Amino acid sequence: MNTAIVGNPLKNYIGGQWIDSLTTRFEDVPNPATGELLSRVPLSTREDVDKAVAAAKEAFVSWSATPVVDRARIMFRFHSLLVKHEDELARMITMENGKNLPEAQAELLRGLEMVEFACGMPTLMMGETLPNIANSIDSQVIRFPLGVVGGITPFNFPVMVPMWMYPIAITAGNTFVLKPSERTPLSSIRIAELLKEAGLPDGVFNVVNGAHDVVNGLLEHPDVKAISFVGSQPVAEYVYKTAAANGKRVQALAGAKNHHLVMPDTDLKRAAKTITSSAFGCAGERCMAASAVVAVEEIADELITHLIEEANALAMGNGLEVGIDLGPVIRDSHLSKVHDYIEKGVASGAALVRDGREDAKRLPDGYFLGPTIFDKADAEMVIVRDEIFAPVLSVMRVKDFEEGLETISRSRFGNGATIYTNNGKWGREFVQQVEAGMVGVNVGVPAPMGFFAFSGWKQSFYGDLHANGKDGVLFFTKKKTVTSRWFEDGDTSIGSQKVFVK
Repeated sequence: MNTAIVGNPLKNYIGGQWIDSLTTRFEDVPNPATGELLSRVPLSTREDVDKAVAAAKEAFVSWSATPVVDRARIMFRFHSLLVKHEDELARMITMENGKNLPEAQAELLRGLEMVEFACGMPTLMMGETLPNIANSIDSQVIRFPLGVVGGITPFNFPVMVPMWMYPIAITAGNTFVLKPSERTPLSSIRIAELLKEAGLPDGVFNVVNGAHDVVNGLLEHPDVKAISFVGSQPVAEYVYKTAAANGKRVQALAGAKNHHLVMPDTDLKRAAKTITSSAFGCAGERCMAASAVVAVEEIADELITHLIEEANALAMGNGLEVGIDLGPVIRDSHLSKVHDYIEKGVASGAALVRDGREDAKRLPDGYFLGPTIFDKADAEMVIVRDEIFAPVLSVMRVKDFEEGLETISRSRFGNGATIYTNNGKWGREFVQQVEAGMVGVNVGVPAPMGFFAFSGWKQSFYGDLHANGKDGVLFFTKKKTVTSRWFEDGDTSIGSQKVFVK
């Protein structure tokens, strides 16, 4: 791991240079598995944002004029460096986030998919042409980058989520200012180093560390043309409203409460294993985690038994150790918040059939919570309504498929939903009717690969164009429609232009 990062106060990366923030305020960055101090992150100022945007604006002039094939070649070199440093990056993710090494490696792989997608930008940016729309008149649509764009990213996937943004944005010709989570800033610093090594010109990619001042600085800066955000629902709504009020394009990916409907005809042991992996993987700190199970009553008892057995088999500890299944949550303050949710679940009448707080007693140094399972919850309980973002699973009981769908529809979120069944009729009806943007059939985490859109619904998304896939390319580019007619020497006719008459 880069010793210039670990153990020292971090700097911002602006215009290709490492620059001290103007702030006097810093926040500790601990390893959530041990509490060990990794670094200190500056809570940068609006003046720091202004510097980064100015550098990005200056770089945009030449970068946007760089042939798209040359921009793509830099992405190819960046991809090679990511592969070369895979082990280093995975360890860094584990140290600052807490997830185990296999999960960190999987995160990096999903990020690599986005870089691979961006390498196809020469094709992705192709426009449309239609000759002879009228006599000797041709039309075409061509795509251009927007300018300076910003990304505001969460702690739970410190490498992957930023890669939903900047590879597409910069390969399309934009310049980028990233505000990584102040809880997991180390990975983005290392990514900046690798982009520079890949040959990315100075100023095209910038990193400003911080919190509220940096967010607001990006949302309100007149030279920032678009904002891509991933985070909690209240902040996503704020980002969307504030950025839109300042005339920016916005895609704001928000919270989730993903429901998994378990039907009587499915293999319950296999379903329980899949749900356990989805609910407790990455310590439940992912927006596609299974956090609410809807079980048909006749099989609910057996399913609960299997879920507890699977949860009991999970090994909890420092993610750098071999054989660990479940790491810590991100901070002690978040752990306290989750404990409050558990108490609220008990007080509301849900049955706490597995208390993960007991598992954590043997690991006093980190921010640990073992797999926690509630039975007999209902859709009005706060443990079902809210995104807890932790290894906490709530099971609700319904009489049949129709009641299951109705229960899911009551959620204000609509990120993902899954059904476990061998019945094609139920599977098809679920896909057609469930109110969620990403749907799984016997799949625990129905997150799409990078060439498809990450298409949350309801209060899980604010905006028009989603992240990833073709939506991502459309979001970071603007269209120009060109209509042209060329005259031969001596030709003074105007030709037929009825097409333009309104």
